Amino acid sequence: MEQAAMPQVPRVKLGIQGLEVSKLGFGCMGLTGTYNAPLGDEAVAAVVAHAFRRGITFFDTSDAYGPRTNETLLGKALKQLPREQVQVATKFGIGQGAAGMTVCGTPEYVRACCEASLRRLDAGYIDLYYQHRVDTTVPIEDTIGELKKLVEEGKVKYIGLSEASPDTIRRAHAVHPITAVQMEWSLWSRDIEPEIVPLCRELGIGIVAYSPIGRGFFGGRGVIQQVSSESSLQRHPRFTTESLEKNKQIYLKIEDLAKKYQCSPAQLALAWVLRQGDDVVPIPGTTKTKNLDANVDSLKVKLTAEDLKEIGSQIRAEDVAGGRQYNSYAHTSWKYADTPKK
Repeated sequence: MEQAAMPQVPRVKLGIQGLEVSKLGFGCMGLTGTYNAPLGDEAVAAVVAHAFRRGITFFDTSDAYGPRTNETLLGKALKQLPREQVQVATKFGIGQGAAGMTVCGTPEYVRACCEASLRRLDAGYIDLYYQHRVDTTVPIEDTIGELKKLVEEGKVKYIGLSEASPDTIRRAHAVHPITAVQMEWSLWSRDIEPEIVPLCRELGIGIVAYSPIGRGFFGGRGVIQQVSSESSLQRHPRFTTESLEKNKQIYLKIEDLAKKYQCSPAQLALAWVLRQGDDVVPIPGTTKTKNLDANVDSLKVKLTAEDLKEIGSQIRAEDVAGGRQYNSYAHTSWKYADTPKK
């Protein structure tokens, strides 16, 4: 008897500029060991190939992950797949200086980073190239102006921004159309809803939601699973012992609600983000194929508008203990950075 084909991830237009991606993307950051032990070449290739078989074609990396090794690993893994059927997103802008994390958006830096990412990915072009964090010392017009040149040269197909303010997004879009804005969006991180989401929809910009399962929290990390001593989450404000004591109540609410929808808490949390609109593409990451399959199966969770409202109402901002950003990043990325006027 033939085995039934696994359900595939549908495809959507990310914004109105023409980029088509899988409705569910794959966040690659964890492959090089942010929340867990890093994977080797063969293990990464296996996870990426499995994602592609399930219909995931949108892979998100950055030169900051690893740092730099993530792009190299992904590039090797993608060699086994048809390039024209895969959409690669990567980012520039975050570096490490003597004082910790630095952000740069000068035209010279943009070009140098793009050339380096192309070499590491071993690719002729980048499908979607984001400014990872906004440089508050460089007018966004200068940064996007250089990205526009890279598009004209065929090295980049589409331009994105991450953690940018509404004013920065609007000014950037006036220089060259922005295809996607990547922001944290999940049941316990919803601060993009009042301004960023309406602005993106006004301008026809797609929304890529990172950490849609709350950095694993809605999968039970920190509640029913121990946070590894090697995990960066040991330093995250929402995963401290004190915060988890309070946040555990949030998990228990979603766990109870998930029974109604006959799915896991992680699947319910991801389904909630998936149903925010056709222009929203979440990019959960994992190192395990069983978790990847569970993420894909979130697409089968049917939620009405009333369901979305009920699920969302279970978590109020004041119920969440700890900020959504690592404290060491706060000075550069929180909240939604502006750039100087040109």
